[in-house]
Amino acid sequence: MQIGLQLNPDKSETLFMGTATQLRAVSSLTSVSVADVDFAVADSIRVLGVTLDRRLTFNNHASGVARSCNLHARAIRHIRHLLTLDLAQTLACRLVLSRIDYCNSVVHGAPFCTIQKLQGVQNNAARIVLQAPRRSDVNSLLQTLHWLPVEQRINYKLAVLTFKTQQTSSPQYLSQHISPAHATLDRRPPHCCACHFDGHHLPDDCSALPHP
Repeated sequence: MQIGLQLNPDKSETLFMGTATQLRAVSSLTSVSVADVDFAVADSIRVLGVTLDRRLTFNNHASGVARSCNLHARAIRHIRHLLTLDLAQTLACRLVLSRIDYCNSVVHGAPFCTIQKLQGVQNNAARIVLQAPRRSDVNSLLQTLHWLPVEQRINYKLAVLTFKTQQTSSPQYLSQHISPAHATLDRRPPHCCACHFDGHHLPDDCSALPHP
């Protein structure tokens, strides 16, 4: 290559992303040539711990996170009778919730079934920590532990990121794409406003968050 770098085909992957129609148009391609090096086309790739698929449903990513979390959740269950409530909750937050929260903003807007895979993991962790029966009401358990459900955790992270970007105009690569969008017939309080990120609606409460 002109910049003096050499591609390593053993550590490089190719992925086509698009709609079903667009993917059908390239379904016959099995490899892509870059700088005289052929790369096989994969069904999914892993980038910084996030698994990307062709339709960006993040279904494979959610499945991988669920498997990893359930492994640790089972380990906590085996020793739960030896732990205090505070210690069990700390372990669940460090080993399970931290994996659910990692890069979880990428699954915003993902199909319901994808979110439910992650929510099922959190529900299981809550029952283990509180030693609750399998069929117990999970909403009351999450309230007891002060854990936001997965979808609300995603919205909160996006709202905080949007709020900080609005207040500091940093990082610039995000602030230049965010603009307030006031509705003409909006019944919300004057201090609240919606935000758009390149045409995508962000959580309504992003501009009403308290200062960190």
